[in-house]
Amino acid sequence: MNKKIIFTIFFIIVALLINRSYSQENSSDFVVVLDAGHGGHDSGNTGNGFLEKKIALQTAIQIGNYIKNNSNIKVIYTRTKDRFVKLNERAAIANRSDADLFISIHCDAFTSSKVYGAGTFVLGLHRNADNLRIAQKENSVIFLEENYQSNYEGFDPNNPESVISLVLMQETYLEQSIEAANTIQKSFVTNLNRKDRTVKQAGFQVLRETYMPSVLVELGFLTNKKEGTYLNSKKGQKEMSETIAKGIINYRNSLLSSLFNNEKKITEFVQKDNIETNN
Repeated sequence: MNKKIIFTIFFIIVALLINRSYSQENSSDFVVVLDAGHGGHDSGNTGNGFLEKKIALQTAIQIGNYIKNNSNIKVIYTRTKDRFVKLNERAAIANRSDADLFISIHCDAFTSSKVYGAGTFVLGLHRNADNLRIAQKENSVIFLEENYQSNYEGFDPNNPESVISLVLMQETYLEQSIEAANTIQKSFVTNLNRKDRTVKQAGFQVLRETYMPSVLVELGFLTNKKEGTYLNSKKGQKEMSETIAKGIINYRNSLLSSLFNNEKKITEFVQKDNIETNN
């Protein structure tokens, strides 16, 4: 068979697939799962007397409300009440929902009260001690679960070698995860003038088994009294939730634009190749 014909058939198939993806994404079928970290008997960190589980829940719900009022994105929560949800069940909720994006909301803590700022994380190998510390803190939740040894197949939050297995599952979605995290991080800086802690990679168990782009957001440090007070306030939660929601909407819109442009380029290539073949 003529090589040009083979290439033409190939690109037509790709174009059809992209067109299908674009049509689905352009409808209300784009799904984001919002995961409020911790909950129930797991309070998360309690720097300066603030409750991470409470701040994460209130912020996640407000993110969802803003998204539903300002876009056609479908929102699903892993919890809407103060209850404990296992880490692997949070991922399962996203997978069952066939979600396009998974966002897990948390608050950070540090030994120094001077450290502050919002950060975004994607699943990856620990690049430094701070990333390892944050991942260990969030992953330690599994010790509060019954039968965690069997549920997580021997995963040990305190063993850096365990993180390698985490990365493999999410590698397929790493590029889009970084893009989503970047969009949210830029939204923090642009809309709220927050300190840019940049996008980092670390081994979070909650991101391990999600089959879609996934981001963990650390709203700020409760161990910094000024920042903790802000995150615990109605004003702070409103501003942070709207900023994250705008980042999510911008990511979805950017994804649609990219899919549309790719479809257009491939269609133009196929049309040009058809003309050359016919001549």
